[in-house]
Amino acid sequence: MAQYDVFANPSGSAAGGIPYVVVVQSDLLDALATRLTMPLAVVDAATKVPTALCPAIVVKGQRLHALAHYAAPLPAKVLNRPVDNVASQASALVSALDAARSGV
Repeated sequence: MAQYDVFANPSGSAAGGIPYVVVVQSDLLDALATRLTMPLAVVDAATKVPTALCPAIVVKGQRLHALAHYAAPLPAKVLNRPVDNVASQASALVSALDAARSGV
């Protein structure tokens, strides 16, 4: 799997609000059994979110928000087929991870 591949959320109970996860881990670490992922959540248009921490990401025409503060490893074996790749939006994801890590 490639960095910035998007997968259906393997957690059935959370998939309603968080339909996808995106792999943010470097391809250089493919030998690991896990992948660092960031949830992509449905956020109501009226809800205000900190855009530096939760940037808007478009997946298959759907506007979602990446939740950098919820980035977590998932076993690679639970991530089946990618539904999209958002490498063109990588700068927003990297900036969000930086915001979560450094608070800036």
